[in-house]
Amino acid sequence: QLRVVESGGGLVEPGGSLRLSCSAVGGTFDHYGIGWFRQAPGKKREPVAYIATSSGTCFYTASVKDRFTISRDPSAKTTVYLQMSSLKPEDTAVYYCAVQTSPYAIMQAIMKREQPGVGEYNHLGQGTQVTVSS
Repeated sequence: QLRVVESGGGLVEPGGSLRLSCSAVGGTFDHYGIGWFRQAPGKKREPVAYIATSSGTCFYTASVKDRFTISRDPSAKTTVYLQMSSLKPEDTAVYYCAVQTSPYAIMQAIMKREQPGVGEYNHLGQGTQVTVSS
């Protein structure tokens, strides 16, 4: 049974950087869609970034575009990263990684260039806290 584990969160000052990792346990991410989400206190969970691991196609929510980069480890195929730069206090949230395994759903995401909602994934991690504060 595939499990997803996030790591790399922490406390960082505004303008700083962090790299989050999403690791596969008991399987790989090969041919899957991986989405990063975040949830701030009192707010709904929102999409952040998505990558289709086979093609490398990726897209971002507008608020993080040009600051965050999602990437995959092409050799081991067990890790997806979220490099976050120029962090702002409003980026403070619990960040979650989710895995989408349906080839059809992944194709739809690529065609629409739109990250699927969190309910369309098969596996969800426990999250890692990111706090941006001086």
